[in-house]
Amino acid sequence: MADVKVTYDGQANAAYISFAEPGSEPAVARMYPCDPVEVGGMINLDLDEDGRLTGAEVMAARSKVPRYLLDNAERPDTDTG
Repeated sequence: MADVKVTYDGQANAAYISFAEPGSEPAVARMYPCDPVEVGGMINLDLDEDGRLTGAEVMAARSKVPRYLLDNAERPDTDTG
C-alpha cells in the first residue's frame, strides 16, 4: 500500500499530498497543471515516468483540502530544526 504524506505551509496556504511506495521517494518526471478555471484554483499534479500520479500541489489549500488533512499535515513553516 502506498504511503500518503501531506505537508502544509500555512504562510503560503499551500499543501502537497504525496503518494509514495513504502520506503521510497517518488521521482517526478513531469507536472500537469490543472485548468485553474475548471478547478477553481491552482492544482498541479506530479507524474512519474510511467504517467502514474506521485503527488498533488494545492494552492489556496484551506478552501480545497479537507480540514482534518491540513490539521494533521507536516508543517515545514513551523519547523525549527
